[in-house]
Amino acid sequence: MRNRFTYAFIAIMLGTAATLTGTAQQPARQGGAAAPGRGRGASRAARPDRIAGHPNLNGIWQAINTANWNLEGHSATVTAFWQLGAMFAIPAGQSVIVDNNGTIPYTPEGLKKRQENQAGWPTSDPEAKCYMPGLPRATYMPYPFQIVQGTNDILFMYEYASANRVVHMTNHTESPVDSWMGWSNGKWDGDALVIDVRSFNDLSWFDRAGNHHSDALTVTERYALAPGGTHLNYEARIEDPKTFTRPWTIRMPLYRRLDPKVQLLEYKCVEFSEELLYGDLKKKTPG
Repeated sequence: MRNRFTYAFIAIMLGTAATLTGTAQQPARQGGAAAPGRGRGASRAARPDRIAGHPNLNGIWQAINTANWNLEGHSATVTAFWQLGAMFAIPAGQSVIVDNNGTIPYTPEGLKKRQENQAGWPTSDPEAKCYMPGLPRATYMPYPFQIVQGTNDILFMYEYASANRVVHMTNHTESPVDSWMGWSNGKWDGDALVIDVRSFNDLSWFDRAGNHHSDALTVTERYALAPGGTHLNYEARIEDPKTFTRPWTIRMPLYRRLDPKVQLLEYKCVEFSEELLYGDLKKKTPG
């Protein structure tokens, strides 16, 4: 079932529901990308190439990689859940870091903190507790996310924990408070959407390997629609002088979900983490 509150939030924050409805029903201009499902018997309206002169990024997208396990390159290995056999072993994966020889340039203190995080996994991982994923982690978790683009601000909605954020495209302001998802100010650099995200708290992780940051984190994201519109080229530059010796960058494709009836579903995971968070507070029954 869709999240009714989230879709009401779209209408309020963006004020573009009418625009989106109108443009979604217009045929694509000659030479434009065909709508998803065309040629496969789907009765979906054509998607316009551009909105207010900018590439149309509307859609549901998903990463297909192992970055949520570890941004760095890693071999397949067993986890503490050996009883589950291969079902919850860590799959091998290539690094998505494009500089620093594919590794994260930690300070000695930052590296020590990562080792402490790893020692406490999985209970120490914010993902296990259904906390907001932060950025850029929300982008490459094994769940889809949706971009809702009108003529003004842009909304990102994430299936995991029903997280969302507004990208402020015109009124660039500072966040009143630090938060899990930070504060996003965006602009267009040619045909690429560039988002400057700041004002994070220091509680989220980058992945299940314990890679982390401080409240000094700045993430500069870049979304560029590939020819044909089937994927986005995604890049995120990570800066945090409290944790890293230099900035570093990740890069990956994000694929458009082309399922004929695709929609963003709810994954409200709080109820699944209650025992982990509060189980030790339950009253013990004698006997």
